[in-house]
Amino acid sequence: MTNPRADRVRAVRALGRRSVRQRQRQYLVEGPQGVREAVAHAAAAVRDVYLTVEASQRHPEIIDTAEAAQLHVHLAAPEVVAEMSPDAQGVLAVLRDREDAPLVDVLGGARLVACLAEVRDPGNAGTVIRAADAAGADAVVLTAASVDVHNPKVVRSTAGSLFHLPVVDGPEPVEVAEQARAAGLQVLAADGAGDVVLDDAPLARPTLWVFGNEAHGLDRRTREAADAVVRIPIHGRAESLNLAMAATLCLYASASAHRRAQP
Repeated sequence: MTNPRADRVRAVRALGRRSVRQRQRQYLVEGPQGVREAVAHAAAAVRDVYLTVEASQRHPEIIDTAEAAQLHVHLAAPEVVAEMSPDAQGVLAVLRDREDAPLVDVLGGARLVACLAEVRDPGNAGTVIRAADAAGADAVVLTAASVDVHNPKVVRSTAGSLFHLPVVDGPEPVEVAEQARAAGLQVLAADGAGDVVLDDAPLARPTLWVFGNEAHGLDRRTREAADAVVRIPIHGRAESLNLAMAATLCLYASASAHRRAQP
């Protein structure tokens, strides 16, 4: 592929817009790490893989895995890939939209779940998905009014973790809390004004953590739907922790408590 003005190139670039992603039911994965994980763990959803010749030489494992899965691999000129996505680092893929598993199925048997309630910042959302994956969480839920999980910056920020665990998109926060409790999970809401300090929370139990909007936190109904509202103590002079850092601390605290509780 050598023509940066080709129709295919324009169609791929257009997937950076949410309206196009929703209409086409496709989305972009940009960069070698994300594409590597996509072809390894979500091959059935991969429509096309694009690489520059230089990137194909740097990352032969991507081509090997893609070809083993009989995926469509295209070598393209650097200006073609750059036109498709300025953030591709020479490698990108187009994936078909996944079908969310029913929330009740995702929560059944889970021990640790992260729920993002009206989280709008794509970098934060992607980083929390990555942290949940690293902490061994069973799933992530993005509630209604949260950022689109297929926003290119969300996908990049997950560093491939989007393809490692179920991510459910769209339910209301109170519905998530009710279904989590019915599935045997306690619901802990993270909030700087919480009554319970993280170190004192009953973290050994199966837990759904709820993390709120970057600007205004959790609304009253969401806090009231939780079994407890938990705060992370600030020992220094920092005003607060950002959402992704706070979520990481909470998820790892639960993961550590679960390991200690195992016989």
